[in-house]
Amino acid sequence: MSMGFGLFLIPTATKNLRRIWAFPSILLLSIAMVFSVHLSIQQINGSSIYQYLWSWTINNDFSLEFGYLIDPLTSIMLILITTVGILVLIYSDDYMSHDEGYLRFFVYISFFNTSMLGLVTSSNLIQIYFFWELIGMCSYLLIGFWFTRPIAASACQKAFVTNRVGDFGLLLGILGFFWITGSLEFRDLFKIANNWIPNNGINSLLTILCAFLLFLGAVAKSAQFPLHVWLPDAMEGPTPISALIHAATMVAAGIFLLARLLPLFISLPFIMSFISLVGTITLFLGATLALAQRD
Repeated sequence: MSMGFGLFLIPTATKNLRRIWAFPSILLLSIAMVFSVHLSIQQINGSSIYQYLWSWTINNDFSLEFGYLIDPLTSIMLILITTVGILVLIYSDDYMSHDEGYLRFFVYISFFNTSMLGLVTSSNLIQIYFFWELIGMCSYLLIGFWFTRPIAASACQKAFVTNRVGDFGLLLGILGFFWITGSLEFRDLFKIANNWIPNNGINSLLTILCAFLLFLGAVAKSAQFPLHVWLPDAMEGPTPISALIHAATMVAAGIFLLARLLPLFISLPFIMSFISLVGTITLFLGATLALAQRD
C-alpha cells in the first residue's frame, strides 16, 4: 500500500517541484525589463552609452574589443524582447506543465532570451555574429523540441540549413568590411561610411557586395524572400515558440541588423533599393500565399 501511495504521489510532487524553475526565469527577465525601461528613460534626454569591457589581442594588427552599446534602437529592442519574453514564459508555465520536457523547454527559452539581449547590446560586428549564431542554435533546439516526431525533426533541420546560408553570407560580409575598413566597431564603420567611396578610393562594387552579404543574413533570419521557406515548417515547435520566435523576437533580429547598419546602407543607394525590392516581394508573396491557406 505504501508503495502504491509513493507511485501516486511522487510524480505529482516532482511535477510541482520542477515548475518552481519557471519562477527564476520570469524573475530574471523581469529585472532585465526594469533595467531596459530605465535605460530607455535615460535615452530620452541623454546620449548613447558605449562601455568597453575587454579586448582579445591576437597580434599587433588584429584585436577584438568587447563591450556594449546602448542607444534608442537598443532600448526599443530591449523592451520588446523582455516584455514579449515574460509574457511567453508566463503562458508557457501552464501550457508546458504536462510535458516531459518542461525543464528543458525553460532552459532553451531562457538561453534564447539571453542571446537576443546580447545581440541587441553588441558594440561591433563580431559580437553580433557570435550572438547571431547562438540564436540560430536556440531556434534549432526549440523548433525541434519534440524531436521524436519526424515532422518536427525535419522542420528544425530545414530551418537550421536555410539559416546557415544567410549566416555564411553574414560572415563573409563582416570579413569583407573588416578588410576594407580595418575595423569591426560600429562607430568606426559609420565614420568611414560617410566618405569612403568618394575620398578613400574604395571599390564601390566590393562595398556593395559586402553590404549585400550582410543583408543576406537578415533575409534568412527574418524569413524574407527567397529564404522564407523554413518559416511554415517551423510551426512544428510548441505554440509559445511560434509566438516568441516567429512573431516577435527572432524575426525582429534581422530587422534590428538592418536598423543597426542603416548608416552603412544609406551610403549605398543600390543596396537600399534592393532591400526595398526584397521587402516588397516578400510582402506580396506572403499575402498571396495567405489567400490560399485553409489551416
